[in-house]
Amino acid sequence: MNQAMPSLAGQAVDYLGDHEQKGLLRFLTCGSVDDGKSTLIGRLLHDTKRVFEDQVAALQKDSRKYGTQGEELDFALLVDGLEAERQQGITIDVAYRFFATEARKFIVADTPGHEQYTRNMATGASNSDLAIILIDARKGVLQQTRRHSFIVSLLGIRHVVVAVNKMDLVGYDREVLERIRAEYEAFSQGFGFETLEVIPMSALTGENVTRRSEAMDWHDGPTLLEHLEAVDVAGEDRLGPFRMPVQWVNRPNLDFRGYAGTVVSGAIRPGDKVAVAASGRVATVARIATMGGDLDEAVAGDAVTITLEEEVDISRGDVLSTPESRPEVSDRLSAHVIWMGDQGLRTDRNYVIKAGKRSTTGVVARIEHGIDVNTLKHLPASTLALNEIGFCEIHLSGPIAFDPYEVNREMGSFVLIDPLTNQTVGAGLIWASLRKADNIHRQAFDIDRAARARLTGQTPRVLWFTGLSGAGKSTIANLVEQRLHAQGRLTFLLDGDNVRHGLNRDLGFSEADRVENIRRVGEVSRLFTEAGVITLVSFISPFRSDRQMARDLFAPGEFVEIHVHAPLEVAETRDPKGLYRKARAGEISNFTGIDSPYEAPDSAELVLDTVSRSAEELADEVIRYLGL
Repeated sequence: MNQAMPSLAGQAVDYLGDHEQKGLLRFLTCGSVDDGKSTLIGRLLHDTKRVFEDQVAALQKDSRKYGTQGEELDFALLVDGLEAERQQGITIDVAYRFFATEARKFIVADTPGHEQYTRNMATGASNSDLAIILIDARKGVLQQTRRHSFIVSLLGIRHVVVAVNKMDLVGYDREVLERIRAEYEAFSQGFGFETLEVIPMSALTGENVTRRSEAMDWHDGPTLLEHLEAVDVAGEDRLGPFRMPVQWVNRPNLDFRGYAGTVVSGAIRPGDKVAVAASGRVATVARIATMGGDLDEAVAGDAVTITLEEEVDISRGDVLSTPESRPEVSDRLSAHVIWMGDQGLRTDRNYVIKAGKRSTTGVVARIEHGIDVNTLKHLPASTLALNEIGFCEIHLSGPIAFDPYEVNREMGSFVLIDPLTNQTVGAGLIWASLRKADNIHRQAFDIDRAARARLTGQTPRVLWFTGLSGAGKSTIANLVEQRLHAQGRLTFLLDGDNVRHGLNRDLGFSEADRVENIRRVGEVSRLFTEAGVITLVSFISPFRSDRQMARDLFAPGEFVEIHVHAPLEVAETRDPKGLYRKARAGEISNFTGIDSPYEAPDSAELVLDTVSRSAEELADEVIRYLGL
């Protein structure tokens, strides 16, 4: 027995080694309701020996209770795990399953067929290499078939299997298959699929799924499993230029600073040059560290920590790339948006935009057109409802590094998040930058903000005073600047009224103009802090999302939000400019506090109560907060 143990251990090591070397194929199944998606996956799991005896016993029990096949096993129940799905006989969530054969490993996503769950289907498609689109042989190509095929194409899946299921219910008629094949190929002609395999099958009986069908001996193509094992989906990730979004700056001690992330395309080796996409700074790779030791090379899919020989300013969300082929960097994008929110898209509100590891805020400034996914026609649209798709113009509060989605799916996608509910409400696929000039990249300079800060002898910050008109923002900001100036600090005060006489004189008070007003002031403030200046901003800035848009431009600790608080009735009695009186008389529209809301900060760094304390006391409190 002891002599056998090393042999068994060796066999286990050999098995695990072989398993590790197998390629991985991610695919999804999609189609209309009752086309047999879950049955197909259950059949694959069962026939590839991925179902244990206790699971078979449970499946027998569930098949008698919930199944649709009498005394036979209902393979759909292996996948339809939600109680609601079992009772209704439909899939309403994305179910992921793993199985393997001698040739390959697989991760399969079973996605919903109902139209209202199209967003779940898009989620499953976002990281798949291949799509199996099921068609009921009795029904042929349906609207959902067209919808799912378009989304598959839009999401960049280039390998498709059209599984014509339930051929046993049409007498294994070859003419049925050829009719469906001709209709589907004509419809999908412009989708750019690299491979399109049409396979007649019966998922229920397993014919042409894992074994060849004697009843369909006229089919001279592969079975589904044979095709899945053989199809070449090796993407261009390894061939493309190096890209690695930084997920985390790893600083366990003073002697180590590494940048952790997953390589999404290309390859990198120690000694190679890398550039920070946004700043253009170039450095040399010193090490490629992993938990298992240093690597001589990292390729697409590898999670690594990169150290650099030079000190470079890099933060979470930055993208490391090859210097000679940097991604585009822009805050104006055109993109396809798949809307997933129960409430329609609004072009007058800010959303959180998460692209890779970077989050910022932005607005869908314009919907150029909607897309009828059944006919592929472009339609005029002012909003997008649940599951609708549109081609949109996106304005961001700060630039992001990206590649077009058709070039790099990881670098060209983003999600839109509702800042109030924190729910993901949309998925975006970047088409291009909307900058007026192409090939614009930031130029790196040797004199940076740290050097300028050392010259001024101070820590640059922006002090953002927000509050109702008449609350006392400008009064307190002016006193704070006086105290800083007396200390010999270099400062500049940006006041809302003064800026509207110059930089923002072209802006009115519509929702869009107010957003642009704050965006411009945020950018100017950022430039002042780059110059080493302590910048004071006195703006009503009534909306939290706009203030967050400004905060996102700065490093942690640089943006100090100061809520100058006074109740509306108090601010209105002060009315130094007579604005409240005019608003009450209808002479001014969209006036904050009267016919437009003021959203008080949830977690301002400072709250200054101008009712109970004097402006001088509050100015001193700001100075104490700054530690000056």
